[in-house]
Amino acid sequence: KPAVKNYPSTNNTTEVIQSTSKTVVTSDLINNYILQFKDIAMGNMKTYGIPASIILAQGILESGAGKGDLALEANNHFGIKCHKDWLGESVRHDDDSAQECFRKYPEAAESYRDHALFLVGKNRYATLFTYEKDDYKSWAKGLRAAGYATDPNYPDKLISYIERYNLHQYDCQVTGKNYTPISKTTTSPTKSTSPVKTNSNSND
Repeated sequence: KPAVKNYPSTNNTTEVIQSTSKTVVTSDLINNYILQFKDIAMGNMKTYGIPASIILAQGILESGAGKGDLALEANNHFGIKCHKDWLGESVRHDDDSAQECFRKYPEAAESYRDHALFLVGKNRYATLFTYEKDDYKSWAKGLRAAGYATDPNYPDKLISYIERYNLHQYDCQVTGKNYTPISKTTTSPTKSTSPVKTNSNSND
């Protein structure tokens, strides 16, 4: 019998997502975020070949499920900094250093599109596109290896969101494969429901 993975119950527990700001979210908020952006993520998977599950998990983590300061102030859901090739609007925000320049978008969908173009357009992410486009584990590890985030736990955090919130189903909707949910128990006596702090440093 395969081992059952224990995750905290997704009924109303809160957790703290540390992206560029500390954001307290509930599983309801995360589920609503997924429903809001799953179609954009699947569209980007079809157009650019990035797994929808990875796009959504990065969005959740980097934006605090849309409730982080950068997402609210600048519609920036992926913590993408200005870089020298950015010609659009920007905002200043403390991250690894004080008052760093972050991209500002007219709407969240633009941030999703820019995230895809960012990955497609930079040589250091080229290896990612050699993976199967629904192999979320390789993508999660590859993003960290390519330097998207400085947090060594970044891949585990992405995979945890993908498996807790069944995000891989959206990859399967695009590829036409059958989706098998990860079996998980709804109650786990060994794990408390205290807030989980995550640290996700935005890409440089």
